[in-house]
Amino acid sequence: MPHVLVAGPRPAIPARPARAVRVRLDRAALRGWHLRLLERLAQREDCRLSIEAVEGTTPILPANAELLFRLEATIHGLPRPGLSTPAAPVALAPYEAAEAGAPDLVIDLSGDGPAGEGGAVWRLDVDGVPGEAGLLASLFAGRIPVAALRDGQGAAVAAGRLGAESQTVMLVAFEDYLARTITLIEAALSGGASRDLPEGALAPLVPAGAFDIAGWTVRRRAAENLGRRIARRLYGLCFHGERWRVGWRRTQGPDLIDLRRHPPGGWTDLPDDGRRFYADPVAIARNGSVTLFMEEFDYSRGKGVISALRFGPRGPVGRPEPVLERDTHLSYPFVFEAGGEVWMIPESSRSATIDLYRATQFPGGWAHEAVLVEGVVASDATLLRHGGRWWLFATVREGGGSFSDSLHLWHAADFRGPWTAHPRNPVLIDVASARPAGPIVLRDGALIRPVQDCRGGYGAALGLARILRLDEDGYAQRVEARLAAGSDWPGSRMHMYSAAGGLEFIDGSRRPPMRLRRG
Repeated sequence: MPHVLVAGPRPAIPARPARAVRVRLDRAALRGWHLRLLERLAQREDCRLSIEAVEGTTPILPANAELLFRLEATIHGLPRPGLSTPAAPVALAPYEAAEAGAPDLVIDLSGDGPAGEGGAVWRLDVDGVPGEAGLLASLFAGRIPVAALRDGQGAAVAAGRLGAESQTVMLVAFEDYLARTITLIEAALSGGASRDLPEGALAPLVPAGAFDIAGWTVRRRAAENLGRRIARRLYGLCFHGERWRVGWRRTQGPDLIDLRRHPPGGWTDLPDDGRRFYADPVAIARNGSVTLFMEEFDYSRGKGVISALRFGPRGPVGRPEPVLERDTHLSYPFVFEAGGEVWMIPESSRSATIDLYRATQFPGGWAHEAVLVEGVVASDATLLRHGGRWWLFATVREGGGSFSDSLHLWHAADFRGPWTAHPRNPVLIDVASARPAGPIVLRDGALIRPVQDCRGGYGAALGLARILRLDEDGYAQRVEARLAAGSDWPGSRMHMYSAAGGLEFIDGSRRPPMRLRRG
């Protein structure tokens, strides 16, 4: 029976008195995400929570925004109520009995709180626009929103580039952004939030004002969404939508880490039979040859399994063969060698665990060895041995939001655990550079971390980030290069990088050409 190793207790944060935190809300603009935030803050031992319900003078969202969300929920079969759903002021009753003394901190979410008040005040803005109006403005402008909490002097106390699982359905994106906004506020209270963006600068603050949908009528927007949804469904049934594929090449000279661009000779596609696709390549050199592990997704079965393929002097030997399958979807097979054996951590986010497997008959015979971390919806778990400890990187979807914008770390003396969560989790909120994209590379004394840039959607581009700090007190990185699909890698996405034994691999997608049946 596999044994279970769960995350150890979170490292002790220096004790400090609980702060009296007051959340200021507009009584007429209360939404589900405000109630979720209050529930989370009330559970924190470092907060003594109270609320202040005010009558806002500036409408936060246009009146027809809720109509748009209702129509999208009906068209797309989305559950409601949700984080964006208006709530009645009576929902604040459980928090109104809290002590009303002078607060140590005010989190003002009313959109237009009083100016010049004493004490510490944090206000939320998105791309410089106060409150939720900034989120909606970013959605309609097609921008990736940058959320910031700023103090009374306008200095940022927390900032993050937010992600969403859909860029075409407003309700999905809006609620994903709201969920991650809650994460940002909690990270700021814990003292672990980043005050700066990994790249670029925060937008300057603009005066508060109601967002106007202008020419975007609800009827037009709903019709466009419905038309796109039907078209995507028909295309997907007939042509499987975008087709993921793996590219490979032999390295003769500088590799992708040194080149910071596509190699002059381009890449060779790993062939498939049209009934499946391959993605998430992770290579390992062992016993004089290179074995590539990857996700194999069979369209007819609708789920991924882990397959393996050996490479010889002339390239692939045979075709990929399944080596690990479970009831749930598997992908991103992070494979590594330790203690003379080969281990794998596949992504199994649907099981809400991070699992460890051991090869008993390499490249197959995978036996479930342990649950490293449980109770987390984690994506693309990646291990690193550094500073005498093991480090585990993954993006975590907690309380909704994107799968790709919230980076969490764990550390352990042994890769089998027990694992301890980093005290500053999430150490990074950034849809452009949080999600892992392959094994971390040591190059000229520096750690280079492949990352997914999901600003253009899942796996839109590959970034190369230099790790500037990695210890039990903090984490920092700097993105130094960005590679996308183009003439040297035709398609629309570039998603991952791995190298071993003189070979390197990437993956991405492109739409297959439409074929007309003859005769």
